[in-house]
Amino acid sequence: MRSLVLVLGAGIFASVPQCKACHQIGENAKNAVGPVLNGLFGRKAGTIEGFAYSSANKNSGITWDEATFREYIKDPKARIPGTKMVFPGLKDPKQIDDVVAYLKQFDSAGKKKAEIVPAGRKLAKVQ
Repeated sequence: MRSLVLVLGAGIFASVPQCKACHQIGENAKNAVGPVLNGLFGRKAGTIEGFAYSSANKNSGITWDEATFREYIKDPKARIPGTKMVFPGLKDPKQIDDVVAYLKQFDSAGKKKAEIVPAGRKLAKVQ
């Protein structure tokens, strides 16, 4: 089940055009339209070297944790007015769970770490 959640998270990440089109994750990730997402949780917003963040993002005072990311990804412009992120948001809580599980796999160097996935929940379908 854990592997399936991570596969679905990767599938959702890849299937939402703005995710994979703008962000990279993993050992060879580079900044693109959006910053790399390696080691997202625990990182201060606007701090990836070499990425030109909006002043709204840099000055948001956010340190990314799961709760903040969940709120943000539902409606990025509502959470950080003035952000450059044009993605309108991900509304399905199960898809958000899967993306969170996927992102949590990667440390700041892009290496996969031990996966922690909520037990006993149904998985979101990739559409």
